[in-house]
Amino acid sequence: MADSVREVMTPGVVTVGPDTSPVEAAQLTRDEDIGDVLVATDGHAIGGLTDRDSTLRAAADGVGPSTVRTQSVCTPIPVVIGPDDAVSTAVELMGGHSLRRLPVMEHGHPVGMVSLGDPAVSQDPESALADTGRAEPGTWPGTAAA
Repeated sequence: MADSVREVMTPGVVTVGPDTSPVEAAQLTRDEDIGDVLVATDGHAIGGLTDRDSTLRAAADGVGPSTVRTQSVCTPIPVVIGPDDAVSTAVELMGGHSLRRLPVMEHGHPVGMVSLGDPAVSQDPESALADTGRAEPGTWPGTAAA
């Protein structure tokens, strides 16, 4: 069982600048097969941008996703965790703040991401969330990759 966030996080983070369009950010999430990107300036994260952010804050308001900037539609990062913090702390933060992803910051810079399934793989390998964390990208848990 992993003790530190560093042991369960996905290292590296895909970032975009605050003036990037949500369209460009969405293309990155597709190309990198990830759930979101961090919006950063000078290496410091200022927000996170998910497909839901782009849809609800741009398209649903009738604003074209190619005309708005990520800084205006991203979710400010409410909570982060350090790589040497306990996995149990990550679980508590994610549960307490209803987060699916938690940026891992070291010395003010993003170094990784903890997703909902990551701690589950470590803490309870038989759980449904652990299955999700182990699933191949683009598949449903419990199915083979196409």
